[in-house]
Amino acid sequence: MAFCYINSPLGITKIVGDNDGISEVCVLNSEVQTSAIIPLELQDCVTQLEAYFNGERKAFQLKLNPKGTVFQKKVWALLQNIPAGKTLSYLELSKQLGDPKAIRAVANANGKNPLWIIIPCHRVIGSDGSLTGYAGGLYRKQWLLNHENPNKQQSLF
Repeated sequence: MAFCYINSPLGITKIVGDNDGISEVCVLNSEVQTSAIIPLELQDCVTQLEAYFNGERKAFQLKLNPKGTVFQKKVWALLQNIPAGKTLSYLELSKQLGDPKAIRAVANANGKNPLWIIIPCHRVIGSDGSLTGYAGGLYRKQWLLNHENPNKQQSLF
């Protein structure tokens, strides 16, 4: 497995993967040295993340290889269908899976997403429109949703 650390507007980001695909992208809550050399198998991911943060990319085209259960992978597949600038509730996701009572299981799978931003778990909100749990911190979730929203509010002052 190759790995690297890059800067992002939300903190140092760790990327892990190999020729089978990207298996982990996470934001760290601590400072580590960024990578001077990006391994070849991670370069496309780094380029696409930089384009995303620069507002030049809304979706990712990467070979992914996340580790998880069959159920988690089903949830993660659904998350990839939520377009940038849109949100979906945990209830709506559980209904898409065919079991409206699976809200907690869906939320748990969402929280175990190993591919921060790439699989957009930040686009899932509470049924009442509230920001709920986010492994990277709610301020990061809010930042990502604001970054992706095509109808940004303009300040009056």
